[in-house]
Amino acid sequence: MSYEFSLADVAFLTSPAGVAAVAQVDRLALTGASYLADVRTARGIVGDRAGAVLETVLLRRKAVSKVDDPGRWLLTDAALQQATPMPVARHRAERFAGRDVHDVTCSVGVDLAALAAVAARCLGSDLDPVRLAMARHNCAAALVRADALRPVSRGTAVFADPGRRDAAGRRRWRPSDFTPPLDALAEAYRGRDLAVKCAPGIDIPWAGEVELVSLDGQVREACLWSGSLATAGRRATVLRTGGPAWTVTDAEPDDCPVRPPGQWIVDPDGAVVRAGLVRHYAARHGLGQLDERIAYLTGDTPPPGVRAFRVLEHGHYSEKALRATLRRLGVGRLEILVRGLDIDPNTLRPRLKLGGPAEATAVLTRVGHTPTAFVCAAVRIPANFPWSERPT
Repeated sequence: MSYEFSLADVAFLTSPAGVAAVAQVDRLALTGASYLADVRTARGIVGDRAGAVLETVLLRRKAVSKVDDPGRWLLTDAALQQATPMPVARHRAERFAGRDVHDVTCSVGVDLAALAAVAARCLGSDLDPVRLAMARHNCAAALVRADALRPVSRGTAVFADPGRRDAAGRRRWRPSDFTPPLDALAEAYRGRDLAVKCAPGIDIPWAGEVELVSLDGQVREACLWSGSLATAGRRATVLRTGGPAWTVTDAEPDDCPVRPPGQWIVDPDGAVVRAGLVRHYAARHGLGQLDERIAYLTGDTPPPGVRAFRVLEHGHYSEKALRATLRRLGVGRLEILVRGLDIDPNTLRPRLKLGGPAEATAVLTRVGHTPTAFVCAAVRIPANFPWSERPT
């Protein structure tokens, strides 16, 4: 069970004594081997507040992947689990730039902080008084305690991130089980520009646009946009830490042929696949599909900024044939990608009896009705690589 913070805990953690106590406890290793001894040390430093201080230190260490400058944040475990990574929050906030915005489920303020940085005016509200107190410490925005389903603002664009876990921490998948439910949110803010963060895979009729967002190759969220905030029907946005972002929408052409294998196999980013925009992405980059029902693409020139797979050999898939090819190529380290076939890479790998100095990627898929294996070399294509010098 995670620690349950109180308002008194928040008051202590924001006091000079609390700040000093957190700094002292943060010097402890708090590893599995040292944890019991470190807890005793923490109790000696701060007494009855040791639980709040220890939890704050541990959560700040986990928050490195979610927020900027995690050492200044106050968090709860549940709030951190649901928090948007800051690059994703900043991307989403761009559509609210220069507007008055109300975050109606602000929690400890991760999304609120990104909104406040670009909005003309920003209001945050939540029902949980402890999270509101933490948000007051974390963000420079106006805050009020309010039920998200009882609007307390007028004329603002609205953002919501409904709770998607039950009291035991189990993930909820039905929109009607969210807190608050999605349809109730839409009804409460009917006629207002509304954006709702939710899990990938949710598609709601009232949403004018569904945007899937990935960060560093991992799909992080879907955002439902309505009113003037919606600018496409479906959108995939791909973010890279320290690299350029790009997006593709269903407004683009999708004239993508099914074609024979080319020199390269391309596995589109998960956001593109989950948004149903594989053909649009392929058309943009002059690629074709290996099979109209499979998301693997092929062509003779890979797109910029992706990890693509240069085809070394390909043919009908059988375990025996693949084993012989890998042995002939001296492959000792193998990445296995599967789509459209009932193959478990972890079960297959030891049966291939790999050995040798080479490294390769096996792309196993179905082309028409034919199980097909592509043995490839994985290559990271630079985002700014000149088209005329693209690797072949």
